Amino acid sequence: MGSVAFNLETCARPNIIALQPYRCARDDYKDDGTNTLLDANENSYGPSLSVDLSTNHEAGESTLRLAGLNRYPDPHQIELKQLLCDLRQSADSSTALKPDNLFIGVGSDEAIDSLIRCFCVPGVDKILVCPPTYGMYTVAAQVNDVEVVKIPLEVEGEAPSFDIQPTKIQAKLKDDPRIKLAYICSPGNPTGKLVDPVRLKTLLEYNWNGVIVLDEAYIDFAGNKESLAHWVNDYPNLVVMQTLSKAFGMAGIRLGLAFAPSGIARLLNNLKAPYNISSLTSALAIQAVSKPGLEVMRSHRELIIQQRERLVRELPQISRIGRFLGGYDANFLLVEMLDRPKSLDGRPDNKTAQAVYSQLAETKGIVVRYRGNELGCTGCLRITIGTEQETTKLLAKLEEVFREIP
Repeated sequence: MGSVAFNLETCARPNIIALQPYRCARDDYKDDGTNTLLDANENSYGPSLSVDLSTNHEAGESTLRLAGLNRYPDPHQIELKQLLCDLRQSADSSTALKPDNLFIGVGSDEAIDSLIRCFCVPGVDKILVCPPTYGMYTVAAQVNDVEVVKIPLEVEGEAPSFDIQPTKIQAKLKDDPRIKLAYICSPGNPTGKLVDPVRLKTLLEYNWNGVIVLDEAYIDFAGNKESLAHWVNDYPNLVVMQTLSKAFGMAGIRLGLAFAPSGIARLLNNLKAPYNISSLTSALAIQAVSKPGLEVMRSHRELIIQQRERLVRELPQISRIGRFLGGYDANFLLVEMLDRPKSLDGRPDNKTAQAVYSQLAETKGIVVRYRGNELGCTGCLRITIGTEQETTKLLAKLEEVFREIP
């Protein structure tokens, strides 16, 4: 299994292959908590906080975490990485995911940017994206002076599938050898649609000296469909990105990750800042993906799915709500706003969608996302699934807005 044409040594930038990562003394001498640490120019008196860390015992473990803030964080995050590997290990895979398969960054955005810096020479190489899709792929490419090639998802017809088009992607890769990365979002944003794994496998088995980047930010909402992170042990040019911002509800700590074959993961870890993940971020992430944290995540996920199903049932009862486009595999829905009621042959309309979007935010206290300008998304709003109370409010306020706009 695997794309035989992929060669990490020739695909990655030569300066990255040759890069010697920053090392500190603690890479050579691990701190077991008993050492006197005089190697990193830290402040041995502790952090500048008003909490008395020597006498405040009520805060318990959190105080102990604060007490260590004068020390640089662990640059390797092995404990956290192992928990993440355990979470995504598949019973169908004969090869175990290991910490060597992981890069951890400041949100998925750091992984997106790092992959471009690793594989794309500025002003020379290109990335490929499949719109409509997440906008940060293009932003990161522009920041790095890397051109963006677009092969749209299937958007033709009355009921677009919003799936990838492997034949067209392969033709473009064959035509342009300067494309080094292909970003594929599954479940898609804003489509909420899981990519067909058979189509993805077709791409991965294509002879191409480049990297497929699968963005699984919303994978935990995709029913019984499991992550494809374990595929990185089968395909030498696959990277699978994930985040703790969505199902885990930890957007505020900004932690993303990329599973990858060990060679790619090593390059990503070589080029990152030495202490890119803070001690507090790491401690909170470990709690989130430990057994108690996973139980909370799964409980919250079930509540979100219940409200998603409720919106699928109740939104169409509003006369100027059209179809749900894409899929039902994320914690949001892509919904058409109609220029007139369905009974009068209403059509999806950007002017109406913009009016609903503005009125909800400005007069009803509800902020959703206008997506009407995205390819294949005419007249659409992207609505994140909220709590039961937030869902009730949304349904009532949408009724009000449609009574108020032409």
